[in-house]
Amino acid sequence: MSSQIIAILVLGAMFVIATVLPINIGILALVASFVVGTFVFGLEDKEIFAGFPVSLFVTVVGVTYLFSVAKQNGTIDLLVQGGIRLVRGRAILVPWVLFAVAATLTALGTFTPAAVALLVPIGMSFAFTYRISPLMIGMMVICGAHAGAFSPMAVSGALVYGIVAKSGLTISHAALFFASMGFNLLLAGGTYVLLRRRGEESFVEHPDNEASGADGSTGGSASRPAGGGVATAVKPQTTTVIWRQRATLAALVVLVVGALAFHLQIGFLALAAGAVLALLDRENLGKAVDGISWPTILLVAGMVTYVGVLEHSDTIDWVAHGAVGLGAPLLVALVLCVIVGVTSAFASSTAILTATIPMAIPLLLTDSLPVVGVVAAMAISTTIVDVSPFSTNGALVLANARGVDRTRFYRQVISYTCVIVALGPIAAWAILVLPGSF
Repeated sequence: MSSQIIAILVLGAMFVIATVLPINIGILALVASFVVGTFVFGLEDKEIFAGFPVSLFVTVVGVTYLFSVAKQNGTIDLLVQGGIRLVRGRAILVPWVLFAVAATLTALGTFTPAAVALLVPIGMSFAFTYRISPLMIGMMVICGAHAGAFSPMAVSGALVYGIVAKSGLTISHAALFFASMGFNLLLAGGTYVLLRRRGEESFVEHPDNEASGADGSTGGSASRPAGGGVATAVKPQTTTVIWRQRATLAALVVLVVGALAFHLQIGFLALAAGAVLALLDRENLGKAVDGISWPTILLVAGMVTYVGVLEHSDTIDWVAHGAVGLGAPLLVALVLCVIVGVTSAFASSTAILTATIPMAIPLLLTDSLPVVGVVAAMAISTTIVDVSPFSTNGALVLANARGVDRTRFYRQVISYTCVIVALGPIAAWAILVLPGSF
């Protein structure tokens, strides 16, 4: 049995064990990284640790810490009330507002995880307050971020255009952008329809569920619908803005400007802002650390480290080259879409795009398949699976959910991810590649 097959079997075993037993899969993944990396692939410690997602670690720690501070002093409740005023009390429209804002941010050049990191904490607090499905809110934010991710100004868009241009091929910027926008709009619509009425069941009775905005700010439960169900129309409440909330709002503005205008690492910015705000509010100085989602960080760090071992040992390339060798162009395009979708659920979408699109170039040079269709299908397949809790976007949703049973919510995110991974790449291939091959 080859080393690559052993590594893939170990990955499958981890999922089975973590599903059956109440153990964080990140622990299993870190142990597997050492065992498989050392004894199967013969890697050194530094080669194993090279896959540890330092940037993702800092991002999740920083964002959850900052928004924990903001929750402690009532700023999150203030932002939720502002969102209600924006949609004139129709709470159920807020997911579409978040979708549109996320799409606009990424289309204008914001890196996708940065847009998600800015919007998900507010969206999760909104979902908690008005008993709207946190899964639906989180996934619609991610869909929105992906919808704008392939504009000519976006990071992912520029990357794909550049890779294709080096091969001597050309693709329409508008075609790739609108393909991604349309596909993610359909995905968001389906998510909205299927999950909008499932908000109440996601929440559990927990101290976090009680209304208690700090310093007299309006708490969440005061605005929840009586008797359960989703609040579709609510009356915005009047709140008094205190100095701590003004300072927090100013810090959030600095965070947005630093991340969007100057492309600074959002995790470090969030940590700095959270530390300053916590020092200004010494009464609650130690409480904000409790809001950092350590289980999520452990889960994501372990899985991404293991996938890093697979990448370092060329297991990912081994699988991809096996797909290219299948022969039939239409089948190869489908298998490539599936492979990049499955792989990207655990690894960096940017890295996967960079590594796999060049593999499709020889196929595209034969003129047997539509160039734009194949590139768009692979790009979409790579990004839509970032709803996975092992990616930055999915991890932010998992880490910022409020008032939920963490185990149950994790399983909900995993179930949603499995559906996207199983059907998304096939749908992208069927819509964008199949019609143009005849």
